[in-house]
Amino acid sequence: MTAPVSLSERLDAGPIICAEGFLFELERRGYLSAGEFVPEVALEFPEALRSLHVDFQRAGSDIVEAFTYNGHREKMRVIGKEDLLEPLNRSALQIAREVADARPGDLMAGNISNSNIWDPADPAKQAEVRAMFEEMVGWAVEEGADIIVGETFYYAGEALTALAVAKASGLQVVLTLAPMASEEMADGVGVVETAQRLEQGGADVVGLNCFRGPETIQSWLRQIREKVSCHVGALPIPYRTTPEEPTFFNLSDVRASVPSPHGRTFPTALDPLFLNRYELGAWAQESFELGVNYLGVCCGASPMHIRQVAEAVGRTTEASRFSENMSNHFMYGNNERLPENITALGATA
Repeated sequence: MTAPVSLSERLDAGPIICAEGFLFELERRGYLSAGEFVPEVALEFPEALRSLHVDFQRAGSDIVEAFTYNGHREKMRVIGKEDLLEPLNRSALQIAREVADARPGDLMAGNISNSNIWDPADPAKQAEVRAMFEEMVGWAVEEGADIIVGETFYYAGEALTALAVAKASGLQVVLTLAPMASEEMADGVGVVETAQRLEQGGADVVGLNCFRGPETIQSWLRQIREKVSCHVGALPIPYRTTPEEPTFFNLSDVRASVPSPHGRTFPTALDPLFLNRYELGAWAQESFELGVNYLGVCCGASPMHIRQVAEAVGRTTEASRFSENMSNHFMYGNNERLPENITALGATA
């Protein structure tokens, strides 16, 4: 099989689509628990994970990202299953490799992410996080990853550590940040400054993912694009975050007649706060015009969202065969076989 062209070469030539958001979508499908968000599905229901990869691939994702988000040693300790750490990682990587290989030219990505134990004042914790990254990147290399994706970092120091470990693999690296509502990294470093440091450290793609929807990710995206010369990546959540509520952690839904039992919309009562597909497509087109070639959607993404992003930047995907065609709708279509007395109902239905 012909080796895929490198990530940088692909990005130089045009847009690349990357699907993320496996946690939310697999929880919706009934394969993991919200709150814990541990990717045990790679061991327990590998066919469900493979199916989602294929669905995202058909929708336009050029990168099959191994579902190892939260699949690190500390998270497995929290749930008392540290013994499953390596089998889980290897299974997720093998599934991703298999799906990527089924469509020549697709890239398989190993994945590392926020550890949630990083402490900028504790060298011992920093060393522990580095060791977790090293073992996960090592498994990704052994299982044939083409690139490493490091994502959802809200500490600058942790992001830079992840980059150093990923770059040591010899693979190309995508590194995306997830600033919280404080409008800076959690260790006080500026968001744009962190992106610049990542570029200087050798990241092939820097940018933003998760936590923020299009409205609150875009100002940071513009600034990063202006300040770095490498490729820029953007993978927002598909929810209506606002300047007053810039992340999905504290989004409110005042119209909810039954609030969630844990008292907030995140993560299981966000449904009424979705963007529609056209809003997401408009964001993707705008971002592409800004010079952002690495595009995707994070937590909340479904294959439909990925298809909309792909089509917004001029791509035709396998799933585009089933894109909207309202011309044959029984009330809103214009097919000559549609009876007027039925189409007339559309205005009052």
